Amino acid sequence: MGEHEQVEELAIHLIQASPYQPRVEFDEDDLDELAQSIAQHGVLQPIVVRKTDVGYELIVGERRLRACRRLGLTTIPAIVRDYGDKQAAELALIENLQRKDLRLFEEAEGYRRLLDEFGLTQDELATRLGKTQSTIANKLRLLKLPPSVREIISQEMLSERHARALLRLESEEEQLKVINQVVEQNLNVRQTEELVQKVLERQRAAKPPQERKRTFILKDLRLFRNSIKSLTDTLKSSGLEVEVEERDGEDSFELLVIVKKPEGVREDG
Repeated sequence: MGEHEQVEELAIHLIQASPYQPRVEFDEDDLDELAQSIAQHGVLQPIVVRKTDVGYELIVGERRLRACRRLGLTTIPAIVRDYGDKQAAELALIENLQRKDLRLFEEAEGYRRLLDEFGLTQDELATRLGKTQSTIANKLRLLKLPPSVREIISQEMLSERHARALLRLESEEEQLKVINQVVEQNLNVRQTEELVQKVLERQRAAKPPQERKRTFILKDLRLFRNSIKSLTDTLKSSGLEVEVEERDGEDSFELLVIVKKPEGVREDG
């Protein structure tokens, strides 16, 4: 709480939910426990709101507000802050994303909204949330899974690693087959990864020879790129200034290596 902020008792019916709340589902047992605590000890930490034309908009404190409504309370302690739309939305998202009990896809969707609506980069978002950029990137990749697959993962409370294993499968149909087998057989992460690998191997074996050859060529291309990177790293370590430009087209891959001449060195005509 800021030095000059005052806590006010606000009428609960005047407080609207935040449109930027990433949490979609709230655990009923947790809300019951919080309501019992509030009934005994009161609201220990005020919620945070901002003024609107028709009342107030919640920024921080959704669970406390819901628990008070559950108890039939008519007022709740709150801090009223003078926030604009962008500041209120960003604070609401970031504060809720720092909670440990967010569901997997709620968290990923919250990251996406911050990136899309406020123009943050993954590095900037990682810094604000105290996470690594790779953590943000891995969460965002989960949004590539179709809604039908996400729903099963959420309902069955499967782990992020279960979800990431499914990303290796190309079609929704394949993902649904695997995730249903995971649920039916109660497979752990390692078993899920092995199942996905078996599906991929069966698909490769079923491909016509020409398609299998193309897959091998693509693997060679990755080796080629790695070899070029190793070479340029060696050149850089020897003191040369090297730039690498990549262009990945639909039918071709272009890689341009530019080695700048050291000062005072020229080629003879």
